[in-house]
Amino acid sequence: MTRALITGASGFAGQHLVRYLRAATDWELWSLGRAPVGDLAFAGADLLDRAAVSQAVAQARPDVVFHLAAQSFVPASFDDPEATLSTNLIGQLHLFQAIAQAKLDPTVLVVSSNEVYGMVRPGDIPVSEDTPLRPANPYAVSKAAQDLLAGQWFYSQGLKVIRARPFNHIGPGQKAQFVAPAFARQIATIERGGQEPLVRVGNLEARRDFTDVRDVVRAYYLAATSGVPGEIYNIGSGRAVAIQTILDTLRELSAAEIAVEIDPAKMRPADVPTIACDASRLISRTGWHCEYSLRQTLADVLDDWRVRVASDG
Repeated sequence: MTRALITGASGFAGQHLVRYLRAATDWELWSLGRAPVGDLAFAGADLLDRAAVSQAVAQARPDVVFHLAAQSFVPASFDDPEATLSTNLIGQLHLFQAIAQAKLDPTVLVVSSNEVYGMVRPGDIPVSEDTPLRPANPYAVSKAAQDLLAGQWFYSQGLKVIRARPFNHIGPGQKAQFVAPAFARQIATIERGGQEPLVRVGNLEARRDFTDVRDVVRAYYLAATSGVPGEIYNIGSGRAVAIQTILDTLRELSAAEIAVEIDPAKMRPADVPTIACDASRLISRTGWHCEYSLRQTLADVLDDWRVRVASDG
């Protein structure tokens, strides 16, 4: 039986990946982290503790590794760039070293980010895997470093690493610090009378490539099982959508009358105007495609927050 080890299994994408793998495979699933995740087999370790990671990997002995664990909130990376760099880069290094020490030969999917492309130019869009990396925030720098480290271990150590660069992914279960769930939480709270009928927003003109997290984790599985070690695969819908459209769609999905107000505190430094993904390499290799429409995804996000807000109060 294939044994899969997942870091970040308790996170937003990690939880969806676990659900997908349980539905689509008969694999034995392990989590590596500081605390158990549900009823998954558990290999306990803080990724910054090299000895503990070595012990955990030797215990799990995986055939496939999905490395999702990361500090992934861009504003937090500005507040504490040192912690972001340490968590994301050194944690991955310890994971690689543990695999080598245990003399294992798993396929390792490293989840990078479209943020590594950073300040893309108009001629770069849609963004392919060959687009130069111009990271524009500390989180992006940390993911670019992870990405390059993965490549180095493939080239010099023979580790069967596959790199995934997902673009913005959204769906039920996401924290409200990200744009779509931030809007959805406010709207769900307004619907229950817990907030004045006003949504506070940042830059609505930015255009991003949004993909349902359930489509993204299916892409992770396909990349890990059908991808080529050493390759990089973008994951995204291929369509740039304005943040304004996200807000307008969520407002359409609600019966409440809701006003909008710009909040300067929600503006991000070094915001790139437009991003769209070229996922043709992944599609050609695996046949992957998006199954969820943006409207369905946003409806699910809003319903998720309706449940959460009701349970809080």
